[in-house]
Amino acid sequence: MTGTKIPESVLVVIHTPDLQVLLLERADHPGFWQSVTGSKDEADEPLTLTCAREVMEETGLDAKSFELTDWQLTNRYEIYPHWRHRYPEGVTHNTEHVFGLCVPAPLPVTLAPREHLQYAWLPWEDAAQRCFSWSNVQAIRELPVRRRPRP
Repeated sequence: MTGTKIPESVLVVIHTPDLQVLLLERADHPGFWQSVTGSKDEADEPLTLTCAREVMEETGLDAKSFELTDWQLTNRYEIYPHWRHRYPEGVTHNTEHVFGLCVPAPLPVTLAPREHLQYAWLPWEDAAQRCFSWSNVQAIRELPVRRRPRP
């Protein structure tokens, strides 16, 4: 049986002004840490709505209360074979849009128990080392440049 998941998603790097990053441990793959991610529910769903929905579902945080920034960064990658059953038959690649969400300080979050086991706020360097996804690592490593004040 094939799935119906849309192969277009968001990656939301939730961070503080001093560059602490929120990571979540996947329930279906313990030891796999990541930022908030999720696919569009509808093909025409605006990406900012996808971000807000996924942040709320995975952390209980209201993204509209904080600074959500579209990094204008898109990654295309091959979907891990063990997750391809979630997508229509023949879909092998996903397009991911990267966003940042700045919160004022490390906040407690409410995890979706079927999705995540635990969370951690880490300095950006440590967060980048803990992530399993190359695109998530790349996004976190860009955080210091993206948060630098503009002249």
